[in-house]
Amino acid sequence: MYRRREIALILFSDMVDWKRIIAIIFIVCAWSSGLMAQQYKVSGVVRDAHSQEIIPFATLQFSNTQTGMVSNAEGTYLFELNVIPSDSLQVRVMGYNLTKMKVDRSLKEQVINFEITRSDVSLKTHEIKANVNFALILLRQIIKHKPENNYNRLDNYKYQVYNKLELDMKNLNKEKLSKNRFTKPFAFILENIDSTSEDKPFLPIFLTESLSDYFYQAKPHKTKEVIKAARTSGIDNESVHKFLGGMYQNINIYDNFIPVFDKQFVSPINNNGAFYYDYKIADTQYVNNQRFIKLNFTPKRKGENVFVGDLWVHDTTYAVQKTTLSVPSAANINFVRKISLVQEFRQLEDSTWFLYKDKFVADFWAPSPKPGKTLDFIGRKTTTYTDVITNDTAATNIFGDKRYPEAVTLLDSARFRKDTFWDNNRPELLSKNEAGIYKMVDSLQNMPLFQKYSNTIKFLATGYKPFGMLEWGPYWYAFSQNRLEGFRMRFDLGTTTKFNKDLYLYGYLAYGFKDEAWKGKMSALWLLKRHPRMYLYGAYARDLDNGSHYYDEVGSDNIFTLAIRKNGVPQKFLMADEKRVEFFKEYYSGFSHQISLAHKRLRPYEPLPTIDAYKNFSTKGDPMTSMEVELKLRYAFQEEFLEGDFYRYSLGSKYPIVELKYALGIPGIASSSQQYNKVALSVSDYVKLPPFGTLYYNVYGGKIFGTLPYTSLEVHPGNEIYYYNKYAFNMMNRFEFLSDQYAGFNVEHTIGNGIFAYIPLIKKLKWRQFWTAKGVVGSLSTANKQLNLYNGYPFKTLEKNPYAEVGTGIENIFKFLRVDFVWRVAPAALPDEPKSKRFGVFGSFKLTF
Repeated sequence: MYRRREIALILFSDMVDWKRIIAIIFIVCAWSSGLMAQQYKVSGVVRDAHSQEIIPFATLQFSNTQTGMVSNAEGTYLFELNVIPSDSLQVRVMGYNLTKMKVDRSLKEQVINFEITRSDVSLKTHEIKANVNFALILLRQIIKHKPENNYNRLDNYKYQVYNKLELDMKNLNKEKLSKNRFTKPFAFILENIDSTSEDKPFLPIFLTESLSDYFYQAKPHKTKEVIKAARTSGIDNESVHKFLGGMYQNINIYDNFIPVFDKQFVSPINNNGAFYYDYKIADTQYVNNQRFIKLNFTPKRKGENVFVGDLWVHDTTYAVQKTTLSVPSAANINFVRKISLVQEFRQLEDSTWFLYKDKFVADFWAPSPKPGKTLDFIGRKTTTYTDVITNDTAATNIFGDKRYPEAVTLLDSARFRKDTFWDNNRPELLSKNEAGIYKMVDSLQNMPLFQKYSNTIKFLATGYKPFGMLEWGPYWYAFSQNRLEGFRMRFDLGTTTKFNKDLYLYGYLAYGFKDEAWKGKMSALWLLKRHPRMYLYGAYARDLDNGSHYYDEVGSDNIFTLAIRKNGVPQKFLMADEKRVEFFKEYYSGFSHQISLAHKRLRPYEPLPTIDAYKNFSTKGDPMTSMEVELKLRYAFQEEFLEGDFYRYSLGSKYPIVELKYALGIPGIASSSQQYNKVALSVSDYVKLPPFGTLYYNVYGGKIFGTLPYTSLEVHPGNEIYYYNKYAFNMMNRFEFLSDQYAGFNVEHTIGNGIFAYIPLIKKLKWRQFWTAKGVVGSLSTANKQLNLYNGYPFKTLEKNPYAEVGTGIENIFKFLRVDFVWRVAPAALPDEPKSKRFGVFGSFKLTF
């Protein structure tokens, strides 16, 4: 009996064990099947191919299946699958091209990163007809709330801004470059070629960084930037560092127009945006319990300065959280294939939406020595804004701080920051390739062959060839020809910064083989202070007056004007013997003054009236010799400059520039006989008129008190060559009109595409249209008429006969040529006057984006 019970217990216990075993097997099988269900992982990130910005909430789907998902707010995705349902994965985002990538079904884990490109397809092709356009309703709300969401509405603010600008060469063939005889010596730089994109490798060649504090005050409007750190590979120029800081590069999506290079593009939230764009609501997502709406936009018409892109908008405040802007391929911008702009905002503790990041990416091209080929570059600018403080005295105290008088101040220590400083203060790390740029450029600059190449390029571009402490040039003055001198040779020589950083000595010697006479000049510029600028200048010159008065004006003393003189117009010459001393001082406000003392002796040549016609002008001195003291006052608020070693070039101002001159002629000194007072005033400005281009104007006037030979009166500037002169009357000859009181204007309106945007075949050429108008009224006193109008030369006055000419034309022909068609409309034509006096065609070079 007990035996049976034991057997039964054993059997029961064995049954229990089997149940346990079966249960364990079942659990293991279930667990292992779960593992099997997750044995394949596919992950990655979705980015814009051009800007490299992440694209959130993109739709991913395995081709020809129902398996898919949406990427998260960081643009990343992760599939965990039992089996991979297809051999390709595709991503869809409205406004972008459908993109597919291959999937390897044999891999357990793989990373597939998408770089998708924008589509030029208009939103009109996706329109869904409805009684209500919700996208336009959203747009109206965004525009309505612009004043309260625009960060410039704040009374004041400050932030730290980090700027990084990189330039890379694209599409390089490493193997070919390493074998080319010109590039082979620089093979070591090819080690920096980025290998993350094997199909489109690029070589980083230039990098600049800056870290600064930026301050803003609304009333009265003031801005200031203090650059704490700055470094640029290969360039150590203070004005470049300032220009690459934060102040000159800000864009604001809330503005009606957004600057792209020298063009003004219509903002997608322009107050009249619906006239330029089509809109469509593309998506709605929640991030951190806040709802955002995605608004896509495309141009209504091709060829206008508009964008294609999208906005993420906060649904409660209607503030822009992020925007991506791309310039369509049809836009009229030179040397640029593609442009992307990204602006991102973050909400501060007080709920204000403020700038967090800007990104600007542009693909450039330049002509290549090989026909049909181009050199391709990509520029990337990233700006990050941190440590934002709003409506606080911390943002305004600096405007009264005398240590920072300039709008942009570069600290003395900014260019000498160590690597440890940058490592601790950069908001984001440099990539391996970016970090290698500084070392690469230093190595290049120490190579004699690289110095030879760069000096050759600089010589061709600037005309100057350095030789240690001296430099020769510019080369275009070396040879010329005219009827007085015949063949003329000229040799120019100046000093470099290796001689002295603040003292510039310059001179030239010229010889005419027909008149067998030597001419020349010697001058000295002593920079007493660079910021604000103060200098002393002295010069002695004895040479022919070649008729140029502005730095970008073409005179007769160069090899390029030999073949472009107007037919039948004799050259006119004056021998000028001048001694001159100047003192210039500038102030931080933009005000400057210049005091000069000049002794000038002129000797005109026929057909102009010579000195013999003025023998009875004075018995106390030379009739064409003057001793003049001049005071010039100039006000140019926030004018920007690009500085060279000694001279600087104005980049203009956002405000009108006012200039007042007063000159006093003193007789009885060093044979001077002329006694006079001269007053002149001018106001000029470049006014942006988006979307209708840019308007330049210059209005001026003056009066001369005194009886003087024509050489000291106002000889209105004419042009006797077929190269267009912006500052002269192109249908007027030199020495054609005289005045002792006058007033005039000079207007040029650069329209852009103009009517060419509506002519299909012409539109593709990307020509640009403009119009010009110039005019002057004047008079001549009775005494000056008697002295100058009856000596055999046909001088004219503008009394009751004002002069006017108008023109139009085409620029951007082959990217750099400009053609002007100019009509002389006043004074009225004389009966026997040739038609060439009333209409002319002029050419010039103009290189712009």
